Amino acid sequence: MPMIPDHPLRYATVNELHARPFPLLQAPCMAAYVAIKEPVEAANRDRGADRAHLLALLDRHGAAHPQPEATHFAGEIGRSSLKWESHTEFVTYSAFTPGLSARPFDPMEADVFPADWLEQAPGKRLTSVLIRVEHLPEDEAVMLAQLDDWFVAESLAVARVVDGAAVVAGDFRIDPAGHMRFAVFVRPDTGARRVGRIVQRLCEIETYRAMSMLGLMRSRQLTGQLNALDPRLAGLVGAMDASEPSPETALHNLLAISAELESLAVKFSFRFGATAAYEAILNQRVQVLREERVAGRQTFGEFMMRRYDPAMRTVKSAEKRLGEMADRAERAAELLRTRVDVERSAQNQKLLESMDRRADLALRLQHTVEGLSVVAISYYAVSLAGYLAYPLAKAAGFSKEMLTAVLVLPVMAAVWLMVRRIRKAMH
Repeated sequence: MPMIPDHPLRYATVNELHARPFPLLQAPCMAAYVAIKEPVEAANRDRGADRAHLLALLDRHGAAHPQPEATHFAGEIGRSSLKWESHTEFVTYSAFTPGLSARPFDPMEADVFPADWLEQAPGKRLTSVLIRVEHLPEDEAVMLAQLDDWFVAESLAVARVVDGAAVVAGDFRIDPAGHMRFAVFVRPDTGARRVGRIVQRLCEIETYRAMSMLGLMRSRQLTGQLNALDPRLAGLVGAMDASEPSPETALHNLLAISAELESLAVKFSFRFGATAAYEAILNQRVQVLREERVAGRQTFGEFMMRRYDPAMRTVKSAEKRLGEMADRAERAAELLRTRVDVERSAQNQKLLESMDRRADLALRLQHTVEGLSVVAISYYAVSLAGYLAYPLAKAAGFSKEMLTAVLVLPVMAAVWLMVRRIRKAMH
């Protein structure tokens, strides 16, 4: 069978489906997770610096390096399994260590990422998470007592997930050591892949929550700028029927506001688009957990509905308001342009009427000049005709004065006919 050439990106597109496999985790174990992001222009960051930072960590443990253009990597660093991923705006490091410390959520468990190494990161810490994975106690009351001891009861979210394979809990608060904490209690018969998926989902939920909440901070900044522009726009729209300022001045001011709104739309469009994408991913990650309520406690979905969803609605409201203000400014500019065009048409009409009057006066003056020109031409023509006809008139016994008198009327008639014919030919 003849071989058909493959598309250059065939294998790359297939490999992307398997680019970020879930970790294999056996309880009990501990997961430390950190996401690093450049504060500005993160999508256009130097990805070579991200790779260099990863290699610095691997070299400390003598671990193998990833491929030159890799966007994900998994390897061993000491007792821990490392997973590194490069995303559009951030990079993530996950370290999974077997066993648990005697002290729950001991900050020392995050030392798998050394402090001096973190200080050299090409970016800032977006989120840091400690996840404690242990077996589910037979007595649910024991687990609930532990959760009440580890987390803040007011914001604690607890749910039985993945068809009852595990119970996950967290309060979405940052502890004094700077980490967010989650607890995962798994049944003894839960497979390593399922445990890995649950832990990975928790990391993703926290990461995409943090990334989407950046949109809230930007929307508040945008709201302040829109609050300053709104009265100016409303004032210009409300004064469109007034004589002051002139339509040209109002249009100039309105176009300046439109330019500011367009600049804001360009400035904030990426963040708003990214926020919508991160929100969709977070909601999908919560849904795939397939939560069930535990002892009347709020689930992760309910926590997001109460605390997270209002923030996202604020972002969407700011984005919608920006679009509506831009549309309103555009409509007002169109109305002002129409008013300016109408006024200019009226001015042009008056100018044309003035030109008509001037043309009429010019025509009258021309007729007057034509009459005078007939007289002047006739005067010279009579003189010339007199010189030509005088010898004949003298022989016939006519005096010079009589000859001149006889020639005046025919010559003037001839000149008048000639001038009229010339004018008719020109028209």
